[in-house]
Amino acid sequence: MKRRNLFFTALLTASATLSAQDGKTWTLEDCINYALEKNIQLQQNKISLQETEEDVKNAKSALFPSLSFNTGHNLVNRPYQENSATVNGTEIISSSRNTTYNGSYSLSAQWTLWNGNKRLNNLKQQKKNRDIAQLTVAETENELKEQIAQLFIQILYADESIQINKGTLEVSKATCERARTLFEEGSISKADLAQLEAQASNDQYQVVTAESTLRNYKLQLKQLLELDGTAEMELKLPELNDEHVMELLPSQADVYRTALASRPEIQSGKLNVDNAKLNISYARAGYMPTISLSASTSSTTNNASQNNWAQQMKYGWNNMIGINLSIPIFDQRQTKSAVRKAKLQYSASQLNLMTQEKELYATVEELYLNALNAQQQFAAAEAKVESSQTSYDMTSEQFNLGMKNTVELLTEKNNLLSAKQEQIQAKYMAILNRTLLNFYAGKEIKL
Repeated sequence: MKRRNLFFTALLTASATLSAQDGKTWTLEDCINYALEKNIQLQQNKISLQETEEDVKNAKSALFPSLSFNTGHNLVNRPYQENSATVNGTEIISSSRNTTYNGSYSLSAQWTLWNGNKRLNNLKQQKKNRDIAQLTVAETENELKEQIAQLFIQILYADESIQINKGTLEVSKATCERARTLFEEGSISKADLAQLEAQASNDQYQVVTAESTLRNYKLQLKQLLELDGTAEMELKLPELNDEHVMELLPSQADVYRTALASRPEIQSGKLNVDNAKLNISYARAGYMPTISLSASTSSTTNNASQNNWAQQMKYGWNNMIGINLSIPIFDQRQTKSAVRKAKLQYSASQLNLMTQEKELYATVEELYLNALNAQQQFAAAEAKVESSQTSYDMTSEQFNLGMKNTVELLTEKNNLLSAKQEQIQAKYMAILNRTLLNFYAGKEIKL
């Protein structure tokens, strides 16, 4: 009974949590924080980072000696021998037994004193690999932030586009009602009325299309956040006025300079160059001799001995310590090839870094130009909307008086709708590119 109560309590708690999640209103900051916690790709990168931590520990432990204990126990049967002699430690055991048992015990240590700094260079490489893995996590976080910001602004654009299309639809409906009155009065033809009704139907279709686009953007956002695609996601959309659009852009040179010093992909490229340079030293160590130290202590026992187990362990005890020197003379060109390949990888890593720096410059330049162009387009579109609105209002009034025909009215209406769409497109393109430009300049993503 108690277990059943605990089960229902847990179930109700989980249901309450899900209900709270469903009823949550998401801001841009909420989306980013949730993605940084739940995104699968980011979690995989963090696991890879933990693996590199283990590699660093292994590289550190390779600097210390190894120690192992070995024991062996053998049962020997000689069915056709009447007598047998066995050397056990320091004594010769003669036995008439057909079956004897012997045991061995040893404690061994091995320590590489020097091998051309291979172990130290390997430790340095593993530390850099760990740093690269940390930068990969940071790079994935940046990509998530950029993708979420882009989708959020696209949702803002789609939402405002819906409002514009709904406003246009209301105007079309009102125009149709006025056209029906004019048709009944005989001021316009049935063909003119049909054109206006068709335009209203087309405006209704545009509203549906815009709503579908908004749902698609929301679905992409939920997938990025690893949320259930069927659950409704309520977003808190900020109101962005013209001041947000026309904010002063940061200097392109300053943004690139800051990004060059802080972006994780650039820092990762620099570490790859350092790692490749270390790899040359690691490969050259193949030309160097290896010096190692070994030591062991061991003893043996045999059940055929006249001595007891403790005496056998004592008399058979032996200790050994030795130093080994290995000098490479001819290794079938393996070391030479390894050094040449390491040098080629070093050159390739330098070229990759140069490519990354050029790509970063191109990205910053593109963001800056797109933001600047969008601001200029927004200013021009704003003036175009005002003039199109004035022209449409005059044409609509003249149409009601029978001075303009249906084609002229629809032309002005479509011009106004096109101007409004161009305006909001320029508006959100300017906001998106400026937001990303500030992000590359080291600022947090905010709207």
